[in-house]
Amino acid sequence: MTPSQNTIKNIKILGSGCTNCNRLEQATKDALSKLGIETPVEHVTDFIEIARYGVMSTPALVINDRVVSYGRVLKVDDVINMIEKIKGEHNVS
Repeated sequence: MTPSQNTIKNIKILGSGCTNCNRLEQATKDALSKLGIETPVEHVTDFIEIARYGVMSTPALVINDRVVSYGRVLKVDDVINMIEKIKGEHNVS
């Protein structure tokens, strides 16, 4: 089965909009670009919505409504690895 970009339905950055949140957002966009995935990245700054994810330390990365990282700024390669892992989980028959 060929990996499909449709396995990545949504990506969110959770955080106030601080420098670290913006760095994670840019790394995520760069990772998506390198992978050829056109999923938009939503930046969530509403603390009530962030709390719904159970995140107490930002920035956080959410892929397909699942928190995959929080409290640190990931590098582009780290984001790529997380996206590939999630795509792999969806492609298992």
